[in-house]
Formats: sequence, structure tokens, C-alpha cells
Amino acid sequence: MRVAVYGKQFGEGFFSYCSILLKHLNDAGAELFIHRSFYDFLVAQVGLKPGCCELFSDFHDLPDCDLLFSIGGDGTFLDAVTMVRHRHIPIVGVNSGRLGFLADISKEELPVAVAEIMEGRYLVRELDLLKLETSVPCFGDLDFALNELAVQKRDSSSMITIHAYLNQEFLNSYWADGLIVSTATGSTAYSLSVGGPIMHPASRSFIINPIAPHNLTVRPLVVPSDFELLLKVEARGGKFLASLDSRSCILDEGLELKVSKADFSVPVIERAGKSFYTTLRSKLMWGADKRN
Repeated sequence: MRVAVYGKQFGEGFFSYCSILLKHLNDAGAELFIHRSFYDFLVAQVGLKPGCCELFSDFHDLPDCDLLFSIGGDGTFLDAVTMVRHRHIPIVGVNSGRLGFLADISKEELPVAVAEIMEGRYLVRELDLLKLETSVPCFGDLDFALNELAVQKRDSSSMITIHAYLNQEFLNSYWADGLIVSTATGSTAYSLSVGGPIMHPASRSFIINPIAPHNLTVRPLVVPSDFELLLKVEARGGKFLASLDSRSCILDEGLELKVSKADFSVPVIERAGKSFYTTLRSKLMWGADKRN
């Protein structure tokens, strides 16, 4: 099996677990392809020199692989998506920290989880993404997001006004600090922190969620993901901030942002016996109440 490994720097508490992970992959006969900067970190800081077939730097030189292991948190997982893009390489999220919805394999689960995955005992879940189109391609070919598009005010205490149109029909003018357009996957990320609903990843919907709206009656709206959303922004300072997951760009007011469902999805590994519901219970502590 050909396995790519992508990761970011992590603390000493995960050093031994990373060693266990790489050893299990090698023992399983995997051909390893490791991200170049992560390999340098493993050698210089962790003291590991993993055997690998090849190093890669980005999407363009990533070899064809059966799996990609993302080692870090949810932010690392989002970066891993930019490595895979439309290549349809399933991503395995390994959590080197404490909380992760996307990177949901904990360090304590590693030996068993890796064995199950390398033996093919897993499911593949497809996650939808959103796509952003503008006349100013500041995001280049990374014009997609697994979690959300966020439009926010910049360098000003004043609100911005966001005029929203669904399938060319006027929806609302949002007076707010910003607006989040979230995928179902992103419903447990930024959108959740500003009062948005939790959605099942298979919901095939987007959430339009204002950030600190001036009118408290303006609430999150769930719409089908095959709808097209058009946003026009007015900002007192003349500029606003747009973010796709962890990538940001400063744009001029008046620029139209067209949001639609991306034409590709990202496959994610789901272990047998694990599901979206078990993740909710463990990450949000839904079972913490003894009455449950």
C-alpha cells in the first residue's frame, strides 16, 4: 500500500506516538511518501529518520497514493485537503493534540487504529466542499473550502453590510461583523461558535450564518448546497476580509462573491465502530451527564 504522510510540528508529548505510528506503517509494508518540511521536523526535532520512498512538497508532486495520513489537528487536516484536492485520496486524521472533529484518531488509539486501516477495515465518507468565484482570483487555485467561507470587517469598529442573493433572488442585507457560509462539515467549526446548528456531514446543505448581527431576529439559515449564493459587501473602510478555511485575502468592497458547491468531494476514512455520532459524544461531551 502506498501511503502519504503530512503533518505539522507537535509537542514532545506526541514524539513517542509518532514513532509508533511510523513503525506500524513500516511493519505493515507501506510505501511511505512524506511531506518534505514534516520529514525535516521529524529528523531535526523528534530524532526520527523514517524510511520513505520519496519526499513531496505540495499537490503538484504528491505521488499517487492509497491513503494520506494527516498528523496534527483539524487545521492540519484542512491543509491536507489542499494537498489532495480532487485526487480522491482518502485522508486519515490523526490527532496529536486534544480536540478534533476531522483529526479524530487519538494518540491512545493509534496502534489498533493503524492496524485496522492497513487491513482495510474501514469505511470511506465523502465530504462536500464549497467553491468561491470572484473577478479577483486572490486565492488562486485554492478557491475551495471544506469548512467555510467567512466574510468579515477589517480594521474598523463599524459593521459591514452584506447583500445576499440565493439563485439570483434577493435574500437579505446583513448588517453584522461578518457572515459565514458553512458546509455541513464546517457546522462544528466557526459556524458553531457563533450559534449555528450542527449538521450531519451527509446533509448536502450550506449554513448562512451572520456574525454578531445588528438585528437579533436575523438567524442562521440552512439552504441546499446546489443553490448558488451571491454576496455583495459594503464596508466603511472600503475593504473587507474573506477567508476560505485558514486562507485569507483582503478584498475591495463592491466585489461580488459567488459561492456554490465544489465539483469534487474529499474522501475521509471512518473506522469501523466509529461514526459522526460517536465523535459528537466524545468531542462535545454529550455523555458527560450521568443521567445519560
